[in-house]
Amino acid sequence: MFFNAADKVINNYLTKAEFGIEREGLRVSQDGSLAQTPHPFEADKNIDRDFCENQIELIGDVFTDPEQVTEQLLSLQRRVNSKLIENGELLWPFSNPPRISREDEIPVAEYSGTLQSKSVYRHYLAQKYGKTKMLFSGIHLNFSFTEQLLKEAFSSVNNESFTEFKNSVYLTLAQRVIQYAWLVAYLMASSPVSDSSIGTDSNVYSSIRCSEKGYWNHFTPILEYNSLKSYIASIQRYIDDGNLRSVSELYYPVRLKPRGENSLEALSAKGINHLELRVIDVNPLSPTGIFARDIRFIHILMIYLILLPPQDFNGKDQIKAVKDVKAAAVYGNEEIRQRARSILAEIKCFADKYFPAFSSSVEHQLGKTEPGCSYAEIISKRFGDDYMNSGLELAREYQRSVGHV
Repeated sequence: MFFNAADKVINNYLTKAEFGIEREGLRVSQDGSLAQTPHPFEADKNIDRDFCENQIELIGDVFTDPEQVTEQLLSLQRRVNSKLIENGELLWPFSNPPRISREDEIPVAEYSGTLQSKSVYRHYLAQKYGKTKMLFSGIHLNFSFTEQLLKEAFSSVNNESFTEFKNSVYLTLAQRVIQYAWLVAYLMASSPVSDSSIGTDSNVYSSIRCSEKGYWNHFTPILEYNSLKSYIASIQRYIDDGNLRSVSELYYPVRLKPRGENSLEALSAKGINHLELRVIDVNPLSPTGIFARDIRFIHILMIYLILLPPQDFNGKDQIKAVKDVKAAAVYGNEEIRQRARSILAEIKCFADKYFPAFSSSVEHQLGKTEPGCSYAEIISKRFGDDYMNSGLELAREYQRSVGHV
């Protein structure tokens, strides 16, 4: 165990963490069709495109307070709205795309000059996975413990460097987060309704992008977590045998990332800086796509997981973990609901004992396991009768309420 929650100094440091959000979304015209205008921002570190020209990505800075995370997302949306209003466009509020008539409505993001390789890569993805699948937008939550916590814990370790210790912490955390990614997918699933043009009926899945129909590689990766070197080598093998073009094509619940450029070379040179959680839908119930209270719950979940006793995480465990995420994305899965209630009750007892400030955030998640109270059930009831028109109405409402600069 890396940290002793009974130690007052360690306990205090554990209550602080660093969060960063990447929120994807689609630009649409007033009739709900995908916008055909070029991406309206250039060389902006906080606003980019993703797979296609009409897919906005808001890239938040790192904060220690979830409220600051969502406040910045609102600020970035105001900047985006200014451009969208000029073009008569809206930001689509759902993870699932609007109506798609033809794939040529999805222009692959075009980069030039030194960035042209980005376009080449996106054309490769379009051919391999299809353009429509790449439109499913989500929230990527970047999480890290503070350096103060890591250095305090490292002070009692004598047999390895600080970088090796830090890598070990995140390698262990990643294994456990993957095993419990189904819980996050269940609690944050917010996309049960969709347009018939994407070929999936509403209320089959609570999250299409996390389901068997969603954002996955054509195989289940088996990764090594014994050391950073073995982790990198296990990904490199899939690149060498042609299953992946690069580490960016690893469509997996969790990624371990370095600071700055996301490449295996940077990861090897710099070590692990943070963990990226990739199973969160854009939540249409929030103008930012995510609630601060859900970010706060993920914080206590990370604390709970890193304090668990050692456990195996072999190939079979990894395959099961991915199957569990896909099962959690099935609408109305009663077995998953009961599992969620059970583990949340354990986390609630843990929080009450060691971290009472987080107890209310766990209680909120427990409330979602009551019949009719999950995000997916609420969204299905509110938007299920007319996905396109209700989506446009909500997009206009958020554009008005969030405002512009």
